[in-house]
Amino acid sequence: MTDRATQELAVLYRISQAMLHRQAVSTLLQEVLDILEHEIGLSHGALALRKPDSDILVIEASRGLTPEEMQRGQYRIGEGITGMVAQSGQPEIVLDISQDPRFLNRTRARTGKKTAFICTPIIHNGVVVGTISTDRPPSTEEELRRDLDFLVLVGNLLAAAVAAMSENMAERDSLLAENERLRRQLGNRYQPSSLVGNSRLMRQVYDQIVQVADSAATVLIRGESGTGKELVARALHYGSARRNGPFIGVNCAALPETLIESELFGHEKGAFTGAQQQRKGRFELANGGTLFLDEIGDISPAVQIRLLRVLQERVVDRVGGDVPITVNVRIIAATNRNLETAIKEGRFREDLYYRLNVFPIYLPPLRERKSDILLLAEYFLKKHCEVYGKSIKRISTTAINMMMAYHWPGNVRELENCIERAVLTATDEVIHGYTLPPTLQTSEATHTASLPDDGANFRTLMESYEREILVDALKKHRGNAAGAARFLQTTQRIINYRIRQLGIDPKAYR
Repeated sequence: MTDRATQELAVLYRISQAMLHRQAVSTLLQEVLDILEHEIGLSHGALALRKPDSDILVIEASRGLTPEEMQRGQYRIGEGITGMVAQSGQPEIVLDISQDPRFLNRTRARTGKKTAFICTPIIHNGVVVGTISTDRPPSTEEELRRDLDFLVLVGNLLAAAVAAMSENMAERDSLLAENERLRRQLGNRYQPSSLVGNSRLMRQVYDQIVQVADSAATVLIRGESGTGKELVARALHYGSARRNGPFIGVNCAALPETLIESELFGHEKGAFTGAQQQRKGRFELANGGTLFLDEIGDISPAVQIRLLRVLQERVVDRVGGDVPITVNVRIIAATNRNLETAIKEGRFREDLYYRLNVFPIYLPPLRERKSDILLLAEYFLKKHCEVYGKSIKRISTTAINMMMAYHWPGNVRELENCIERAVLTATDEVIHGYTLPPTLQTSEATHTASLPDDGANFRTLMESYEREILVDALKKHRGNAAGAARFLQTTQRIINYRIRQLGIDPKAYR
């Protein structure tokens, strides 16, 4: 037996021993590549696996490649030499990769020097599950063929282990997918029950909440008044490790300029007229938790300077005090103002802006997520029916159309007020269009031009109103005209006559 054959036999024996004692397949493959390099000089070895249910090969173990180079080493079946070997199931020898256009150098680990390359498929139960490849110094084709034959033996020896690793990869991908699903569920758990919406824009908001909730990053929530900025702030707090700490909210616009410093930072006894005792500020009260600064764009320049120091150094000075107090507080700020414009006009400090704007979250106005209007309306309907002891089953089609046409300048807050008023004024189990506020029923408010400027036919308008009443009654009684007649306190003959005149099909409501 030649020295080369003896050496190869010893290498195969070491690999078989490693397979007996190694439990982790990834560790085994790495050790095999180490043995091949140290014993017979197969450098830049790489073992690529085919991802389950895909045509992608990824490098799972290597020798001579950095983690970044391994990550770049991905090939589609048929792409490059590695992909071609996986596609054909036949080994390949390249005498000089610098001259072969098929070699993609996807890892970017080669320098362009003359280098030989051999690659063989790893086949388990007749299916290519991966490839094993290595660089070689420039040699004769006969020498490279001998190296390739040995590499084929190694591949056959490892086939079962590589197949097992492929199965593990499938299980890992499944676990990652499950983890992503649970992460989204967790995000919904941290979403307050009143933060309602399934539109694309709101889904983006939920994703951002999940991303930043369990961190110490300062968050700036942007959005118009009434969009629910405080609800997002609470979701961030209860989704973080600080959930058991206090959540303190401050509406900066509601506090007089003379009191806001005392409210935020506290004061010592005798610091000013009326300061009869020491008082802790909101920063101290929120220690270990979250401080929500609503309408941050309304604070004065003097308070902005003090707030900047707190954000930078995490210490506060009470008004009239001279001892800095260390605070452990997460800051969440919100504004409906254009801070960039305020900076240009000198009303807001640029350095404070960048301290607050670490992770911005934009809350869209209701007019930009109209697909959520009905979902929100039904949520508020249920909420206020419980509050006022009403039993309202649904919202009429006409009322829904009016809500969808309206531009909602007051956003979600205005919608809730609208539904609350409708619940209070409803006389039956349906929210009708005529029970909605007048602002939704005028062409000027809704921008729907329900009445032309040159007037409208009175008969047509009355028939539209009559149609709404009849359709609501038929829906309530599952298309039964007799039941609708009793409900409307008239005769079935009159109801049937008007149904025919208005072209209503009672069967559509059964």
